[in-house]
Amino acid sequence: MRSDILETKLTKLNNLKKNGLDPYPSQVKKDFSNQKIKEDFDKIGEREIYLAGRVRSLRPMGRSTFCHIEDESGKIQLFLNKNNIKADRYKLFVKNIEIGDFIQVKGILFKTKTGEITLRVTDWKILSKNIRPIPTEYYGLKDKEQILRHRYLDLLLNKETKELFYKKNIFWQTIREFLFQKNFLEVQTPVMEHIPGGAEAEPFITHHNALNQDFYLRISLELALKRLLVGGYEKVFEIGKVFRNEGIDREHLQEFDHMEFYWAYADLEMGKELVQKLFYAVVSAVTDGKLVTQCGKEEINWKKKWKEIDYFEIFQKEVGIDLNQDNLKIKDFQDKAQELKIDYKKEYGQGRMIDLLYKKVIRPQLIQPVLLTGHPLIISPLAKKDPQNPKKVLRFQPIACGSELGNAFSELNDPLEQRKRFEEQMKLREKGDKEAQMIDNDFLEALEYGMPPAFGFGMSERFFSILMNKSIRETTIFPAIKRK
Repeated sequence: MRSDILETKLTKLNNLKKNGLDPYPSQVKKDFSNQKIKEDFDKIGEREIYLAGRVRSLRPMGRSTFCHIEDESGKIQLFLNKNNIKADRYKLFVKNIEIGDFIQVKGILFKTKTGEITLRVTDWKILSKNIRPIPTEYYGLKDKEQILRHRYLDLLLNKETKELFYKKNIFWQTIREFLFQKNFLEVQTPVMEHIPGGAEAEPFITHHNALNQDFYLRISLELALKRLLVGGYEKVFEIGKVFRNEGIDREHLQEFDHMEFYWAYADLEMGKELVQKLFYAVVSAVTDGKLVTQCGKEEINWKKKWKEIDYFEIFQKEVGIDLNQDNLKIKDFQDKAQELKIDYKKEYGQGRMIDLLYKKVIRPQLIQPVLLTGHPLIISPLAKKDPQNPKKVLRFQPIACGSELGNAFSELNDPLEQRKRFEEQMKLREKGDKEAQMIDNDFLEALEYGMPPAFGFGMSERFFSILMNKSIRETTIFPAIKRK
């Protein structure tokens, strides 16, 4: 900010103080929102009322001044005139109030000759003096990084951004209400864990001073919620933050909002039906019933029945490897990656290579909503085996716009098999795979007491970003930004 602008603003601030005004008072009178004024103008009538908001325009014209103040609901016009307000108060206003200041005004409503509802101001009060100029709506913030760094200005200047986060609230409240209607219990589980589990991701580490121990920030909600099934609850869900120390791209952030639910005695087919109903409810609420969104320039139709695609079949068709073979080796997948010019890390195991090839070759093709089913056992350490094919698990993922929108299992509840799966994951960690899962002995002990058969599903705010046709950083109100 230029020093002359700052100096001018500070002079106006001091002028208000010299005239006995507190530029940052603690009490406000505000009888109506601006929108309520417009809706109930005839009911309110010609009586004295108080309004408050931020000054968004100023048009001094000698003995009179028109301006607009804005609150969360919208703008309303003010009319100040020396016939209606004391001369010294009028002069103080004109000389020292600027766009960006918050003010309280007292007056009587009327309509101008053009029909605009306006408050004829009889007195005013400063509520918060602005000492940094707000960018104009015309020039505004253009650079995307600056927009994310100064989200409060983005919200102030761009109506579309403010509307975006109203929609995000609808997104989460629809999920919550849908699950309430299905008799799910909402719970809150710890963010800090001794062992991170439930997903394959590198965790963040923090230190607990009181306990003098390191903890991990959770990467999933899964293992804590499954413990609640052991404890006797049958339908539970949580919406909360999870943290994954991975790269930033259009679909990934290190801190994001996540939802998981677990349903005892439900199987995969029951889960498919419920998840599709949930998605239909969410999309309908966010799109005002249109059920059509954009993915880039392509239109996504959420109305149609979702097609099911078998993981093994599409992998063989698109990648050229039959995952049902018994003699597959890591080199088979490395050779295929080299053939397709796909980079991979030498520490990747067979499961990671399968997942990489799927994500690079197959997933980008899945634009219209589908359910990908029957994932390989080797990439699904928390799901039950498919009794028809022991190389597969009972799992599905909703996919659209080339993105995974959730993850669903028939949950593994065999403690001996789960221990074996964790041990296999630990071997991968020892070979350098930082995202492989750790052994959680406390969770295994809980399973040993007995967990009922259950269906589980998780989804994150990525789904909302897909519906909005934006990156997940753009749909996060304050995403992590590198310090300047």
